[in-house]
Amino acid sequence: MIRAESISMIYKDGTIALEGVSFSIAKGESCSVIGPSGCGKTTLLFILSRLLKPTEGEILINSKNIALILQDYGLFPWKTVYENVSLGLEVRGVKKEEQRKIVLPLLEKLGLKGFENHYPRQLSGGMQQRVAFARALALSPEILLMDEPFSSLDALTREKLQNFLLKLWINNKVTMVLVTHSIEEAVFLGRKIVVLSQRPGRVLKIIDNPEMGSLDYRNREEFFEKCREVRKSIEEKDI
Repeated sequence: MIRAESISMIYKDGTIALEGVSFSIAKGESCSVIGPSGCGKTTLLFILSRLLKPTEGEILINSKNIALILQDYGLFPWKTVYENVSLGLEVRGVKKEEQRKIVLPLLEKLGLKGFENHYPRQLSGGMQQRVAFARALALSPEILLMDEPFSSLDALTREKLQNFLLKLWINNKVTMVLVTHSIEEAVFLGRKIVVLSQRPGRVLKIIDNPEMGSLDYRNREEFFEKCREVRKSIEEKDI
């Protein structure tokens, strides 16, 4: 589904963001990308979404149905919840009645029923993030790219949305790429974990996480063992 081959990115000011990054993600697989601030994680995500073209290397993706969820939610403040969620459908030319059939059940599923006419400023951070998820899911994406979507949320809200995302993956097997700073989040949501180095970002290690995929994983010894493995791989490379 996704293959990165020797990806390097050098910005116009000479900053080397990524260097020789290679990995692959199978269809329906969930992948976490973890590394320190400034290591090129967001740059890599933008390259995967085709918003940036790498300086060197090649990205192979056998789908054009890609949704991107940004760290700051990316909601339009002058549009209501309903208008934000239906925006992608409108751009695709979906008829108004069909939009309603897609958007309203999605808002109900995400606990946003009754907030259709609210504006982003009237919502909590957790609710804004759910609106961002609803907008992405309305397009029925085959690939979901996420740039630290839970970083600004409180612990309880973050855990609830992590559970929601895991259920989404279990039920739909959408291919997911999640950029995160959190070792625990990377382990809970990534069947594969790509560890990047300090800038310029290079792949230090790719860790398989076959036990991932159940809501009670956080409470099992295998989870803590995998967290220790990821932490050790980071500390060994002095990130």
